[in-house]
Amino acid sequence: MRIGVFGGSFDPVHHGHLLAALTLAEHLGLDQVRLVVAAHQPLKEGRHGASAEHRLAMVESAVRGVGVLQADRIEVDRVGPSYTVDTLRAFHRAAPSADLVLLLGADAAEELPRWREVEEVRRLARVEVFARAGAPGGTVSVPRIDISSTDIRARVRRKQSIQFWVPPAVAEYIARHRLYVAEGEDRDG
Repeated sequence: MRIGVFGGSFDPVHHGHLLAALTLAEHLGLDQVRLVVAAHQPLKEGRHGASAEHRLAMVESAVRGVGVLQADRIEVDRVGPSYTVDTLRAFHRAAPSADLVLLLGADAAEELPRWREVEEVRRLARVEVFARAGAPGGTVSVPRIDISSTDIRARVRRKQSIQFWVPPAVAEYIARHRLYVAEGEDRDG
């Protein structure tokens, strides 16, 4: 089994994330792509948004019915910072014969040398890099949609539509829980 590991804040998850994950699954012959929601990212200190549980619920609603894409709560349930090396070790323990592929946007790949135990990360998983809007490069080509979670949160704060930016289930979740209505605020959290 080939498992893609696609981590992120997903604050909120949007069509760019989902299209990249699905395209990577197809291009790399992955049996599944785990969208791993980071509870606390050490390299993103000081950023605030929706709680990890809200972000996980949005990813779950976004991938419902798309068999190859799966929301994963492994980092949400972990106490302390979210280190990729720990996540990969856990996946390896759960499925020792699986071929793990770490999926990184070119922007995240630039930070790779700063990651904890980067050589162990590379030993546990093949690293595939894809271009993202504002971060060209990568070994895998995916369609680029110029959408960012930051822009989506700003649109919600300004009471602008996020239709076509996120899946309908995610837009409904954001509205129902009044997420992102004020900067740095997790209203229903």
